[in-house]
Amino acid sequence: DGVSTGLRARWPSPEVSPPAPSPSDVFKPLAPLPPLPATGWAPPLEGQGSSSTLGARRKASFLAIGDWGFDADSHGNIPTTACQRLVADKMLEKWNELQDVRFVVNVGDSFYPNGLHSKFDPQWQHKWRDMYSEQLRSIPWYSVYGNHDLHHDPCMCTDDLSACAQVNANISDLDYFYMPDVNWHREHPDLNLEVVGLDLNHYMEMWNEKASPGFSDCQKTPCGDGCLLRAERRAREALDHLKRRLRDSDAKNMLVFSHYPTDYFRHIDGLLETLSDSSKHNIFYLGGHRHNIDNTTTASIAPNVNWLVGGGGGWSCDGPDQGFLVGEIAEDDSLTLYPVIVERSVCCR
Repeated sequence: DGVSTGLRARWPSPEVSPPAPSPSDVFKPLAPLPPLPATGWAPPLEGQGSSSTLGARRKASFLAIGDWGFDADSHGNIPTTACQRLVADKMLEKWNELQDVRFVVNVGDSFYPNGLHSKFDPQWQHKWRDMYSEQLRSIPWYSVYGNHDLHHDPCMCTDDLSACAQVNANISDLDYFYMPDVNWHREHPDLNLEVVGLDLNHYMEMWNEKASPGFSDCQKTPCGDGCLLRAERRAREALDHLKRRLRDSDAKNMLVFSHYPTDYFRHIDGLLETLSDSSKHNIFYLGGHRHNIDNTTTASIAPNVNWLVGGGGGWSCDGPDQGFLVGEIAEDDSLTLYPVIVERSVCCR
């Protein structure tokens, strides 16, 4: 894999449960994504997941999940750890089926309700290490911060990233996620793939057509105005970093993710157009925050592909489909995404 690089964090919802995806603004409303073409994908039946679509022609795979760090004292309409555990068990089943999973994409809100205090926080153990199998944690978890993750994390109140509870630039240190910076990328030349992680918490309220940008959860941090300024700077850095990677990368496929789905981006000048540009790369965008797995409630970036992957079972059901996403990369470097949905009765009551 290529060397990880990321710009320093000099640039850049309270959780709306469930947040209503209803923005309209200067961008014309975009149609939902059509079904994925010619890849064998179809919505799985309840309690089931799609089988591998590539078989022997596949050269690698990955999993994607978000919004999973259940807390017994603070949660939405998911009342116990049963949903998160079921999703984790299904991830292990898929791992055993595929046998070539290279990494997990984690779109954030990993530690409800307020994030971590440090790298020594016991939540690392009981919300992540005890929930997901040793096999699933034997590969890097490529991560970004969600809004809940930042309430108590020192990261919103300092520019010293060594103080951040989740930032970890050592990809071999599997006791923690891999997040070398708040905005970062990693090249996988053998897969003709580049992964780009973005901090877009500044746009937390942009589901609301009347809202202005601003990380409203800064009120839950100890540093108020400093948090707001940092979130804005990091979001600007994120957009600049994305544009540079799309310009400079030679990868056929760009796997881009943040905590937020594409329908939050209609107010952000040019971002949907950037994600829709297939002139140089095939772009696959993943976001969470809204607690479901689908590609119909988001804003289209066609001919490129995006998915909502916030159904990890940690907070609430904002839709009926909880689970995770699977990505398979074929020998011809084509990339296929499909969901694995768990039994609804366990999660959504």
